[in-house]
Amino acid sequence: MALHHPELADRVRAQHRRIPDLYGSIDFDRTPHRFTTDPQVRSDLPAWVADRDSVLADERAVELIRTTTMLGDVVADPYAALAKQHGAKSLIDMLRKACRSGVDSVADAPDELRAFVESMEATPDWLEVELVEEGARQLRIGAAFLSPYITRGAFLATFINTYAALPMALTGALTGRRASRRVNETANFFAVTTLPGALERYGEGFQAAAMVRLMHSMVRCNALTSPEGWDPEVYGVPVPQVDQMPAGLFNMYLAAVLAKSAGRDEFSPRERAMLEFSRYRCFLLGLPEELLPTTASGIIEVFHARAATLRRGFDDATCGELVRSTMTADLRQGNSLLDQAAETVERSWSRAFFLGICGGDLKRAEAMSVQFGPVDAACVAATAPFVLGRFVAMSVVAGQPLLRGLTDCYTTRVVKQRLAEYGNPEYATDAATYPRKATRSAT
Repeated sequence: MALHHPELADRVRAQHRRIPDLYGSIDFDRTPHRFTTDPQVRSDLPAWVADRDSVLADERAVELIRTTTMLGDVVADPYAALAKQHGAKSLIDMLRKACRSGVDSVADAPDELRAFVESMEATPDWLEVELVEEGARQLRIGAAFLSPYITRGAFLATFINTYAALPMALTGALTGRRASRRVNETANFFAVTTLPGALERYGEGFQAAAMVRLMHSMVRCNALTSPEGWDPEVYGVPVPQVDQMPAGLFNMYLAAVLAKSAGRDEFSPRERAMLEFSRYRCFLLGLPEELLPTTASGIIEVFHARAATLRRGFDDATCGELVRSTMTADLRQGNSLLDQAAETVERSWSRAFFLGICGGDLKRAEAMSVQFGPVDAACVAATAPFVLGRFVAMSVVAGQPLLRGLTDCYTTRVVKQRLAEYGNPEYATDAATYPRKATRSAT
């Protein structure tokens, strides 16, 4: 019984009633194998990050993670389930038109589409709207000058656990050429949402969030209806909300750790704006408010609670293949010497970023198919003055009132250049292209 988050628990159970074709056979009161509080079972929380016993002692946080491990998307999933009737392409086209021109512009718009879009239009009561644009301005700097060098590495971090990575593996979307498209689509999403006004109702970031959300729901629906079968007793719900939280708030987790190390629990005005922007972007992606804390301690708690309850598992055939295909993917569209050099630099930075996630453990990173060698170290060292120096310089200058406008214009122009380099995102998944192989048990 849910003691701390009863409304969220009701929302989880409602999936059984609202979408019986997808969730009718799932027992939402049963804890999936991936979730564990057994002190004898290894979790994804490294000892150097936090003490697991202390994290597990927080019953409220543990209940939150357990509950959201079984939470899909109660408004996007019903719309995605219409793919059998309308076809995936039709659903994508209708959603895109609804985002650009309103639901009423869509002929014979399904009720599920209307509910989906209206849920995104309903601005949450907790949102401090005036902070969103300021947060976007701050995060544009990273999107322009830092993200291009670490996005691949951050993407790799989502593949280090079999239980969380399996839905993406089942789609085959991270093998071969499609790996580069997915990485660039991810980079595109996090960049385009920082543009001025992007998260407003008819902004391109709002549309991007809707498209990503539909893509996640389609992956979820396809996994649950796959002929090979999805085992909810082992994996829970495919692409659960708890697994989307780290990507949406990772930047704020780092800010929270720095704040706590400085003896602060409250964020600075600049950090608070960045947090509110990130929380709103997560809301548009379907995350519940409970997974979007407002303090440094709160953010650290949910991150550590998820890791402390996620059973450790690295299946080389699943995770290893995802990592290798992502590392070898060519992200740049050109093939000039400059493009090749830029790709080499970016790969080295991504390996360095991934190594940081591994706590600097070279052997652990290598065991997960990421080799950070002397050449990578030299490459990062040689380019750090440019990469980090420019990022820090732009961050400092952007804080000067007299130069803020000029700096932001330049930053926005660079972000748009990055978007052109990433290419036109499709935000689509097609079950017909999925590889046909049995769902592996990670028990």
